[in-house]
Amino acid sequence: MDGVSTGPTPIPTPATGPAPLAPPQPTLSVVLPPEAGAAQPPPVSHLNDARSFINRELSWLAFNGRVLEEASDPTVPVLERLKFLAIFSSNLDEFFMIRVAGLKQQLSGHVEEGGSDAMTPGEQLAAIAARCHEMVARQYRALLGDVLPKLERAGVRLLSTAQLSPEADHFVADYFAREVFPVLTPIALDPGHPFPHLRNKSLNLAVRFAPGAPGTRLRYGVVPVPSVLPRLVEVPDSGRRQYVLLEDIIARYVAQLFPGMPIEGCWAFRVTRNWDLSIDEEEAEDLLVTIEREVRRRDRGGAVRLEISATAEQHLSEYLVRALKLGPADVYRIEGPLNIPDLLPLLGRIEQKELHDEPFTPVIAAAIGDGERDLFRLIRERDVLLHHPYESYDPVVSFIEAAADDPAVLAIKITLYRTGKDSPIVRALQRAAENGKQVTALVELKARMDEEANILWARALEQAGVHVVYGLIGYKTHCKVVLVVRREAGETSGLRRYVHLGTGNYNPTTAKIYSDLSFFTARDDFGADATALFNLLTGYSKPAQWRKFKVAPLGLKAAVIEMVDREADVARATGKGRIIAKMNSLADAEVIKALYRASQAGVQIDLLVRGICCLRPGVPDLSERIRVVSIVDRYLEHTRIWFFEAGGKKEMWASSADWMPRNFIRRVEVAFPIEDAALRERLMEMLSIQLADNQKARILLPDGRYERIQPGTQGTPAAPLRSQERFMSVARRAGAAQEQPPVAAQEIFPSTERRPARRRRKRL
Repeated sequence: MDGVSTGPTPIPTPATGPAPLAPPQPTLSVVLPPEAGAAQPPPVSHLNDARSFINRELSWLAFNGRVLEEASDPTVPVLERLKFLAIFSSNLDEFFMIRVAGLKQQLSGHVEEGGSDAMTPGEQLAAIAARCHEMVARQYRALLGDVLPKLERAGVRLLSTAQLSPEADHFVADYFAREVFPVLTPIALDPGHPFPHLRNKSLNLAVRFAPGAPGTRLRYGVVPVPSVLPRLVEVPDSGRRQYVLLEDIIARYVAQLFPGMPIEGCWAFRVTRNWDLSIDEEEAEDLLVTIEREVRRRDRGGAVRLEISATAEQHLSEYLVRALKLGPADVYRIEGPLNIPDLLPLLGRIEQKELHDEPFTPVIAAAIGDGERDLFRLIRERDVLLHHPYESYDPVVSFIEAAADDPAVLAIKITLYRTGKDSPIVRALQRAAENGKQVTALVELKARMDEEANILWARALEQAGVHVVYGLIGYKTHCKVVLVVRREAGETSGLRRYVHLGTGNYNPTTAKIYSDLSFFTARDDFGADATALFNLLTGYSKPAQWRKFKVAPLGLKAAVIEMVDREADVARATGKGRIIAKMNSLADAEVIKALYRASQAGVQIDLLVRGICCLRPGVPDLSERIRVVSIVDRYLEHTRIWFFEAGGKKEMWASSADWMPRNFIRRVEVAFPIEDAALRERLMEMLSIQLADNQKARILLPDGRYERIQPGTQGTPAAPLRSQERFMSVARRAGAAQEQPPVAAQEIFPSTERRPARRRRKRL
């Protein structure tokens, strides 16, 4: 693609095949008004005005609201809607465990100052509570009023114990006696039995005893619902699949746990706790041991939220609030089963195709072939770009496995952030070490929610002979890099370096549901930078300069601002400037100010931001040339790509980093240029297709709300276009034909631009 068009190109029908799409342009002269009753964004006087920034936490809640919208979308199959309801719950759990917990700590520490948006911790907590209560109510309306009734019509029922047939009732009684009763631990609450420390996110039953009963000081008891048993219990029925929740079974027979104690009621509740780690890395003698100890301790963090059955008596709710040291706003009364993610096993048990998304199998790029081609030779000949999950992640795994087994490979170095369970990549690294290779793995022990898994992987790798390091003190290593050093004939040094860079984790499981890029190269400059990066991580050896990489915390933020400012300078001089950036989140105030300056200078800016966006677009004289689009769909949008027109140079970058303070300041991140013209063009096509999405895309309005983009608006085509479906369609056709599709649709295939197979290499 030689240039960037100023308007959209019509989308052809599938029969004619995909054609190049130019990035659609926002309507610059119109600021969309908020809906009736919504607050107008106040006028902004200058870049430092707090009103020019959207609050980070409220922006994240807006993202989770878009997840909830998918759960209410009638075009989404019902089991996929259940999945979105579960994702909404899991997201909210982590939000309370980390973000709300942090704000509560600030409040208790009497922190009054706010961030760029000037909201104090107290103001943020009040706004969060108001929005979360409203969203949780919507979530359960969707579950009880739509998803579960549709599942029942499809022959899948979630029953209460009162609805059981005599046969099913007998089954449940027997199941309780055999499988459940021996595992239960009833806890009485009195001065001799103080309120127990309930585990984070554990499900429990609160039992109310009748007054005047034996042991009159007893009023309540607690029964933790055992997590070692399945939450969904299938009960016999002819022709239908019927399930009862484990806590309902326990509640039915709870009197057996407190013999002689008349019981007036039994209600489910769930506690969410502060789950963040507080570690002084400077003082830690052994970081792994320190984190292992803190991971065990954090289950005793303070409570931040109470979810309780809506039918529970008010006195019980007040008692739990006092016992957990919470406030009234921290209580969420739930009209339905607590912890919706526990219903997800239904997805694997129900086979009706119409209840699921259409199956999609990632394809192997035709240029990579059926696995018989030599991956090292392929990468020597050309840079390779893969677009997951449309393109299979198997070549990434195969690359590491081939390096582990190839006698010519001398060394493998890799960063591991989240690897998943039973990782073939970890097994390959273990095998490589056992084969006598020099293997170095940087395992990030502080990867949130994956600390325990990463501790286990670190120990397993060490036992296999891998040299395991934990990175730089005070920083998370978030970049995704593999370096393979191979002895090859014809090289001046005898050695050649192969590099893989990614925007996503080395996790084959999440690679099936996250949209990410993989980039392979054997270029000298990339190999030199990868070597310097690992030397930095293992030996604190800072390079004099990077040949291609931009690295955080060593100047990545300054480089991004410089590229944005350069675009503004070009626009002032020529009247032309273009930025397209795709990322998960945008929250860094200084980068946002640079984008505002670029907009004021005349740069046309399109931002694809899936999650948090603190930038306020469409504000006259500030950001009227900035459009922000968020896509929430079947696959999690996780790719980071940046395009700068750069006075005709058309620079394209991919990165592990979002534009957030934590990525720039507290993490080791890598941004790398895509310099092959064909690969740049394919990435531009990918961005163009996503900017043309009018099915799953929402546009951010100046007042902070998001609005669905309709066909024919915001520069999108009149015909419906769903970008993820377009990518799947391209991949299916390519896989069926077993040949490389036209360049205009090659979001996922290696470059056709070749380089000499043998080149002079700098010594390692």
